[in-house]
Amino acid sequence: MSQNFTPPAPDSYSPVAAPAPARSGNFGLAILAAAGTALVAGAAYGGIMNAISFQIGYLAAGVGLAVALVAVRLGGRNPLLPVLSAVLTLVGVYVGYVLDLALAVSEHQGIPVSELLTTEFAKLNQVYVDNIDPISLLFYAIGAYAAFQTARKSG
Repeated sequence: MSQNFTPPAPDSYSPVAAPAPARSGNFGLAILAAAGTALVAGAAYGGIMNAISFQIGYLAAGVGLAVALVAVRLGGRNPLLPVLSAVLTLVGVYVGYVLDLALAVSEHQGIPVSELLTTEFAKLNQVYVDNIDPISLLFYAIGAYAAFQTARKSG
């Protein structure tokens, strides 16, 4: 048996959904939250490095990933976010290295960490700068690259 096919009337097709609007976020809030994330993630990085007495590049990348995701989530598609995420990640990784050093000095010399991070910070920073090694610089680059690429691709 053959059946005759009758196409539906043109009015019966459902329209194609409009594309989702581009996310526009709060740039100021994104930067503040990303800066806070950089500090917290950097402190965690420093605490972990001190606990295991070893540097891990994946943790530097994790700092960058966390900073970028917070920035993009709150800031939307702002083209400045990848660069700012990378810069804030550099700050976060620095915080981690300085905290790691402060914890080590505190353990060996008995100086409270709070004192090292406040009144003795200039000396602590100078010790860090005098003893920075190439692997640390590589980890800064890894973290910044992870932040930049995450923010660029997520935005």
